[in-house]
Amino acid sequence: MMDGWRKADPPTIKKLPVEADVPEFLADIGRQAGATALQQAVGDLTLIAFYYLLRIGEYTGKPSRSETKQTEQFKLRDVTFFRRDKNGRLRQLPKNAPDHLIMSAESATLKLDNQKNGWKGVCIHQHENGDCFLCPVRALGRRILHIRNNGGTADTFLSAFWSNGSWKYVTHTNISSGLKMAAAALDYPSCKGIPIDRIDTHSLRCGGANALALSGYSDRQIQKMGRWRSATFLEYIKESLFEFSAGMSSSMKRNFNFVNVEGGVFQDITAVTLNSAYKPN
Repeated sequence: MMDGWRKADPPTIKKLPVEADVPEFLADIGRQAGATALQQAVGDLTLIAFYYLLRIGEYTGKPSRSETKQTEQFKLRDVTFFRRDKNGRLRQLPKNAPDHLIMSAESATLKLDNQKNGWKGVCIHQHENGDCFLCPVRALGRRILHIRNNGGTADTFLSAFWSNGSWKYVTHTNISSGLKMAAAALDYPSCKGIPIDRIDTHSLRCGGANALALSGYSDRQIQKMGRWRSATFLEYIKESLFEFSAGMSSSMKRNFNFVNVEGGVFQDITAVTLNSAYKPN
C-alpha cells in the first residue's frame, strides 16, 4: 500500500543552484555606506556558505530548531586562520592574532563539533580566491573581527551580529529572503532559467557543489568538501545545466568502431568470420 502511495505522489521539486554572483551581490550590499549590521552579516555568511558548502543549520540561528538536531552552529572558537611566515612556511595564526594578520590570511579552517550525518571533529579548509573582498577567507575574517571587537567570546556563534546594543542572530529566513532578492535582481528566471521559487537556502550548498563540478573537480573532492558520507551528493549536481552537456553531441558523433567481445561467447560466429575480410591462418 505504501508503495502505491509513493507512486501516486508528485515528483519532488528540488531547489536549484545559484552561482557565486548571488552571495557576491549580497556582500556588495553589505559593504555599501549605510549598510546595517544584518546586511553585512548576511553578505559574509552567504559567501562563506557557498564556498565551504555549508548546511543552513551550521551558520544560522533558528529558535524553533529541534534540540534533537545533530548539526551545531559554528562558533568563534571553530575558526582557524593560516598565513605564511617570512620563510614561506604555512603557520596557524593564534586566536588573538591582530586584525591585520587575520585579514591577510591565506586560508581558513572551520571545525565541526557535530553535523547532520553524525561526523564529529571534521575540518573544512578553504583558500583565498584572489579577491580582496568577495572571498570566503576575507568574509570569515570580517565576521571574526566584528564579533571579537564587539566583546564576543570564543563561544559566540558565527551567525551573531551586534546591533543597537545587543547581540542578534542571522536566521534561516534572513538568508532565504536575501537569496531570493539577489536572484531576482540578477534576473535568474530570464538569464538562467531558474524560477525564484526554486531558490532557497539549499541553493548555496547546491551551487557550491555545482561550481566545483563545472570546474573539473572530481566526485571524491566534492564529496569530501561537502562532507557527504555517500553518493547522495550527486543529487546536488544539476545535469540540467547547459554546461554539463556542452560538447557531448560532438564527442558522441565520433565512430569508435567498437566490437562486442562477448559475441563468440554466446553464439558461434565462425561462419560470419570466414565470410568476412578476415582470413584465418
